[in-house]
Amino acid sequence: MPENRPNPTTRHANRIQAEVQAFFSSTPWTFPTGTLGALTQDAHARAAAVESLPTLKARAADAPPVRPFADALRDTHVRVIAEVKRASPSKGPIAPGLDAADQARAYVRGGAAAISVLTEPTRFGGTLADLEAVSRAVQAPAIRKDFLVHPVQLWEARAAGASAALLIVRALSPDELARMMDAASEVGLATLVEIRDLGELERALAVNATVIGVNNRNLETLVIDPATAPAIIPFIPASCIAVAESGMRTVDDVAPAAAAGADAILVGSAISAASDPADNVRLLAGVPRRTLPRDAASARAALAR
Repeated sequence: MPENRPNPTTRHANRIQAEVQAFFSSTPWTFPTGTLGALTQDAHARAAAVESLPTLKARAADAPPVRPFADALRDTHVRVIAEVKRASPSKGPIAPGLDAADQARAYVRGGAAAISVLTEPTRFGGTLADLEAVSRAVQAPAIRKDFLVHPVQLWEARAAGASAALLIVRALSPDELARMMDAASEVGLATLVEIRDLGELERALAVNATVIGVNNRNLETLVIDPATAPAIIPFIPASCIAVAESGMRTVDDVAPAAAAGADAILVGSAISAASDPADNVRLLAGVPRRTLPRDAASARAALAR
């Protein structure tokens, strides 16, 4: 192995050791910094400008039906949540001319289990119209991926046809996270609850999250650490769906998450920019899922020793 490349085993061990402190710490939540902080502030402003709730509820009643989200992510192979993504803060323009409905159809032809639709307008170039177009174009469940901070945004998502919504633990205080989970239940939306460490996993489990995503990217700094998801996923109870997110382009990139027990992956930039997105998804959807269920209790016991 070249000297300038870290040993993956050592890197994984170092990551676990770092998580020991995080797992047993009780650091209070603080408002996020960096890129995530700016996007969260913008999200609060956007939520304040949303149309009246009665109007949204009326539109939600006429939206396409909710499609099962968690059930779509269980299979013998790692399932793919394919993302409609025009741009990002880290990469800039990715596929600025992308047609959301056509892209979603291509993803489904390739075997995507669900479609993630970015609706953040400033840094990601997304719109709620994209979400509505996708939800009407394909039968796969559509997820609203955005920086959601207020229940009214969940009603927006359902009105646009979403079956699920992303909730980022780092972007929400404990009270806000509980309120958003309760609101999602009221609206009829499933949730993908995103974490980055074991402390955030505890918060996700405390609000009864059943689909938990582990993001390899630190949204405050935008740095990707591909060891994050493989290190955290073993601690997610087998009764939950575990999703690895960010930084995966190839089958080799997916393999460590699959070996750790990931049920699904969320992929955006690589397939949004692909010349043949259906073929790209097809390759990633061919990774076998680990046959043995995750044993979170054993992982936690080993961490405590």
